[in-house]
Amino acid sequence: MAMSSGRSNHEIVPYSGDLEVPVQPVDVQRQDSLYLDATRPAHGGHHGRDSWLRTLRLGFQCVGILYADLGTSPLYVYSNTFKYGIGHEDDVLGVLSLIIYSFLLFALIKIIFIALYANDDGEGGTFALYSLISRYARVALIPNQQAEDELVSSSSRHRKPSAPFRRAQWMKNLLEASKPAKLTLFFLTIFATALAISDSILTPSISVLSAVNGLKLRSPNLTTDQVVWITVGILVAFFAVQHLGTVKIGYTFAPIVVIWLLLISGIGIYDLIKYDVGTLKAFNPKYIIDYFRRNKKKGWVSLGEILLCFTGTEALYADLGYFSIKSIQLSFSFGLLPSVLLSYIGQAAYLRKHMDMQYVPNAFFNSIPSTLFWPTFVLALTTSVIGSQAMVSCAFATMSHLQTLSCFPRVKILHTSSRYSGHLYIPEVNFFLCVASVIVTISFRTTGFIAKAHEICVALVMVITTLLMTIVMLLVWKVNILWIALFFAVFMSTETIYLSAVLYKFTQGPYFPLAMSAVLMVIMMVWHYVHVKRYKYELQHTVSPDEVKTLLERHDLKRVPGLGLFYTELVQGIPPIFPHLIEKIPTVHSVIVFISVKHLPIPHVDVSERFLFRQVEPKESMVFRCVARYGYRDTLEAANDFVATLVEYLQYYVRDLSLYCTAEPLRTSYPSIRIDSFSWDKKHSGHGSGIHAEEMLTPIQSFSELTMHQVGMSSRLGIFQPAKMNLEEMLRIEEDQKVIQREVDNGVIYILGETEVVAKPHSNLIKKIAVNYIFNFLRKNSRKGEKMFSIPRGKLLKVCIAYEI
Repeated sequence: MAMSSGRSNHEIVPYSGDLEVPVQPVDVQRQDSLYLDATRPAHGGHHGRDSWLRTLRLGFQCVGILYADLGTSPLYVYSNTFKYGIGHEDDVLGVLSLIIYSFLLFALIKIIFIALYANDDGEGGTFALYSLISRYARVALIPNQQAEDELVSSSSRHRKPSAPFRRAQWMKNLLEASKPAKLTLFFLTIFATALAISDSILTPSISVLSAVNGLKLRSPNLTTDQVVWITVGILVAFFAVQHLGTVKIGYTFAPIVVIWLLLISGIGIYDLIKYDVGTLKAFNPKYIIDYFRRNKKKGWVSLGEILLCFTGTEALYADLGYFSIKSIQLSFSFGLLPSVLLSYIGQAAYLRKHMDMQYVPNAFFNSIPSTLFWPTFVLALTTSVIGSQAMVSCAFATMSHLQTLSCFPRVKILHTSSRYSGHLYIPEVNFFLCVASVIVTISFRTTGFIAKAHEICVALVMVITTLLMTIVMLLVWKVNILWIALFFAVFMSTETIYLSAVLYKFTQGPYFPLAMSAVLMVIMMVWHYVHVKRYKYELQHTVSPDEVKTLLERHDLKRVPGLGLFYTELVQGIPPIFPHLIEKIPTVHSVIVFISVKHLPIPHVDVSERFLFRQVEPKESMVFRCVARYGYRDTLEAANDFVATLVEYLQYYVRDLSLYCTAEPLRTSYPSIRIDSFSWDKKHSGHGSGIHAEEMLTPIQSFSELTMHQVGMSSRLGIFQPAKMNLEEMLRIEEDQKVIQREVDNGVIYILGETEVVAKPHSNLIKKIAVNYIFNFLRKNSRKGEKMFSIPRGKLLKVCIAYEI
């Protein structure tokens, strides 16, 4: 089979026993699937050195995707904070001062200038923080880690044993040795994820309902029921078009959001000049102290509504992967920040002169000039929908991440853009969000209740982000302990105060997203628990090499033409379902590959680093094990494309396996055949002669041509040795490759193992309910494996087995 990246110009050498080819330096392209990441510096997405033109372009796109939710918060912050009226003229200044400094502290300092740097190869959000921690400490609950994975995902560096390094090592040991610590970290991650999904339900409701409420100023006879049903109609239409995708969403929405930000900042300046320039006194934090002294408990409780001013920052952080840090910092600092603060200042100036209760519920629309009402209303409604789009897209990405963690039943994931891998559409999730948003809108009818429900999501995600970032600072960044202590003390103390204010109103709204998150967490924990138990069961019952050899050498075992791809989640050996298959049907294909699809805690895995192979003894049986590794943002290829890529790299492996079967270990050969679960005993090839080289040979188009490529040495080795190879070995390698290709041409059959999991008879009641009822219900109603891998029905073979856990 031809697999050459270039042919040698050497003449054909007649065979006279062993070949000894002189070494001459040439540039070669290594085919080692682990080579690229081991030699190139880690970097991600747009986070390299961008030109200013690119930064400005990305900054413009940021406005359309990230800032609509934050930009529409002025619609409802004051109306909810002063729901029961304004008690004192300076209360407006106190609330404005709290808004200014809360926005600066939590949105600008924490998220924009600190948290954005805590990214996982360019990806942000709570899930990315957990993945980043997983790269530096083995905290995953599924025992499928391999030493090879660190060559792809690890960014650790050798450091001197300084105090920060010792603290990082202490944290690493604590997380890896303590099961409660692993469980707590996992719990916080899925809790924040469940809250983010709940927030994706509430954001469309509160944003659109707040905008539609503005109609009451021009149509006083408009009833609350009518406002609710108009909102429902907009929400249904909004979710109905999600299947169209979000290609070029930044360029489409950015002009609208830019106009909106310019409009609200202009109105803010107008109101400030017209009503009360003295409102600028709110920059003095003294008014915060006076506000709490005057209002006491009531002032503390109002913090729950004030934190709505920076809702949307969690989506901003989660959507970091689309942009560069510099572009977000630039557009936020010089675009969003002044516009939003000017809007809050202008409304405060208006409210200081209009303290009557009739002006407060629609403070934003009341404060705008009457001639600008309709343009402002249309823009407010449009921007609210855009802000909702950002949260819904975040929910799609979050659900995709959950499946890579094996924390949620399989769902259909569609990619709406061939250019941008992060543009997803999940029909089941979209339907769920639509129904839930409509139910929330119809049930609660006003923004007051929805706002209080919204608050708990924001507050809890803030706290969890601070906890995870503190671990990142200790484990990954290894910064000075004083900076870590300052960060934790400032943000944890202030955020817990906000959280306490929200929890005080638990029965007035926060219970709803917590209840919804609890249901989602039960699903996640049950699914993950059974997945881990099933994996450990298979790991304990893996088929030993001797058993496999005995099975493959059975006299009654028939080998039929074709390539059999046996899918299994186990990466450490042959699963127990294989002898079950042989026992029931003593027939297997001529070439068998056990495939484990594994997701690493990184966003992307290059295709050249995707596959790890090992050949199962006896070699003449042509049975292989393969681990196909993906990042949590990578997409699974269609079955035909997957097979084509797999076979290509399997051919490379067959060639390299024979080339490097030497008595002495080679430093740069396939790590997958010498460490961790892929360890094996090296044996001499055919006649005891083999390749002696420190670098990979270039692909050879046909071994029968006897063209030998030069082996290049790295400068750090500086040693050249002659390459020796037996002709018989060359011909055998070529024959093995031809056999694989011939069996692929004969047909590919996909074998899926389906396991029915039940709790052991002596298990407690909770475990029986979780495993026998909840899990099995979810399994029966989730997407099947053949659909996830896009396997053609006509080429599918299912093998069923039952496990007791």
